[in-house]
Amino acid sequence: MSDDDDFALFQAMMGDVKPIEQNTAEHQKQHQVTEAQLAKREAAIWLTDHDPEYLSLDHTTMLKPDDMIEFKRDGVQEGVYRKLRLGKYPIQARLDLHRKTLKEARDEVLKFLKQCMSMDIRTVVIVHGRGERSNPPALMKSYVAQWLMQIRDVQCVHSAQRFHGGTGAVYVMLRKSADMKLETRERHQKRLG
Repeated sequence: MSDDDDFALFQAMMGDVKPIEQNTAEHQKQHQVTEAQLAKREAAIWLTDHDPEYLSLDHTTMLKPDDMIEFKRDGVQEGVYRKLRLGKYPIQARLDLHRKTLKEARDEVLKFLKQCMSMDIRTVVIVHGRGERSNPPALMKSYVAQWLMQIRDVQCVHSAQRFHGGTGAVYVMLRKSADMKLETRERHQKRLG
């Protein structure tokens, strides 16, 4: 059978087919960003800010010692977040906040994360302790969780697996630097092309 015969047969079979008049496919609604979400995004800070006072020491939502810390920014892939949550990324740096005041801890967290960003370190553990004996309980943990959510360079956060400190520590994934993004793009171009 030739191509012309195939085409003629196809047209003969489709001869009485009529186009659909109405498309009943449902379109997904566009997600509307609320003013509260926009304000929250604006309030988030970059690690390049010089004033450490933007991370509040005045008030936070209190957690319990056994509560899990979970946070993921829009745009972070579920597979990446799952791998972080399961502790499957190599830990490139670690910060221990035991025996620190809140102010010292805040300054240490900022200094540590800035240093990690400058060295292209992306996956770190911050040990804050469970805070079972602090008054109120989990004080440091609650503030660390709030601070990490306010820093734009932090992509996602999750309480650590037991072998890295459990609910007394938190995994933090930092944003890729421009150089790392370029390197990744070039690596994928070589693989594809």
